[in-house]
Amino acid sequence: MELKSIKRSICEAIDSGAEKVISLARDIEMEPELGFKEYKTSVKVTDFMRGLNLNPMERLAGTGVKAKLKKDSSGPNVAVLGELDGIICSDSPKANRETGASHTCGHHLQIGTLMAIASGFAGSDVPRHLGGNVTFFAVPAEEFIEIGERSDMRARGEIGFLGGKQELIRIGAFDDIDMAMMVHAGTDMPEPSVGIGETGNGFVAKTIRYLGKATHAAAAPDEGINALNAAVLGINGAHAMRETFRDDDHVRLHFIITKGGDTVNSVPADVRMEAYVRGKTLKSIDDTHGKFDRALRAGGDAVGAQTEINTIPGYLPLACDHRLNDIFARNAGSVLPDSKILRVGHFNASTDMGDICHIMPAIHPYTGGVSGALHSKDFTVHDYQAAVILPAKIMAMTIVDLLANGATKGRDLLDGYRPLMTKQEYLETLQGYFS
Repeated sequence: MELKSIKRSICEAIDSGAEKVISLARDIEMEPELGFKEYKTSVKVTDFMRGLNLNPMERLAGTGVKAKLKKDSSGPNVAVLGELDGIICSDSPKANRETGASHTCGHHLQIGTLMAIASGFAGSDVPRHLGGNVTFFAVPAEEFIEIGERSDMRARGEIGFLGGKQELIRIGAFDDIDMAMMVHAGTDMPEPSVGIGETGNGFVAKTIRYLGKATHAAAAPDEGINALNAAVLGINGAHAMRETFRDDDHVRLHFIITKGGDTVNSVPADVRMEAYVRGKTLKSIDDTHGKFDRALRAGGDAVGAQTEINTIPGYLPLACDHRLNDIFARNAGSVLPDSKILRVGHFNASTDMGDICHIMPAIHPYTGGVSGALHSKDFTVHDYQAAVILPAKIMAMTIVDLLANGATKGRDLLDGYRPLMTKQEYLETLQGYFS
């Protein structure tokens, strides 16, 4: 069977199941859940996979769901990923009123795309023309939030890392996978289009606690140590460092105060913060977060407060495989005009797909059909065909290219690939950030 015919068959199979997967994506959007707690979403994905006569593994890293197209195969195993979790965006009209969870991150669209690809391969004769294997993997906890709660989970031994793909790597769920791909909703891309991403920021997370001395704020402020003043000075010290950041490093600092004191008429004695330090490379992250710690400690030292800083491994920088990107882009060109295939370069935000990129060839393109900024109440899906079905076809055709003719192209790609880190080096790097 010719390559063009195989691709036409998989696209037709995806079209035939489009209504069901779009309905699934809409259903997931209406019941958003936060990371490591995507219980309802996980069940929906599991049931959908079983409806395709797949045999999913469940509860990986708590809620992950993984199914292989073929029971037994030799050759490259290509994984398609979709993220189960939402983000906290309480002012979204579709947010969960109790948790603030919403899918203004667009992850429900990824699950729709993942299931569209699964239904296309499982519902056609395409697999018999392909070597290797395809894994459909719904993964938990991409959004790096609720750091305190997840740190408590780690302390109890329930997880080893605070991000979903990190934890799946740790437990060996990616050991049988050779390369991976997924798509993410873009920002303000209302028309059918794709963005080819290349690199993205990584980050480390911080929890900070300033301990002072409480006294009456009006009657005896001279007897206290104001931990809130320490935090403000630490934040201002961090701001004063910004001129030292190189533009090419794409450094970003941001923080929130999670506790500012207990009562307004007492000098604050216990003030807590969470922070991210982002950069394009591990070196830029390491250089910056050391400076950041100095600024934070200076705030405590200035007022005599005790400063506690806890560093937590966030996500590694995104480094997409250029050969996989080129195959994806060529397939995008078969269904989109060149003007709608955008080379977006560097992504200043972060994703745990960066962690996957360090141990295997992986890509993380962006898709249109949406408007409004990600993580905001304005994020809106305008075109489910563009946001779910179109990227499913492009990724499915990319898989066909990799696995056709005995998976010749996939094998060639792997033969010339050298990972940025071995799995052991990756795990040691992450563990080294914990303090």
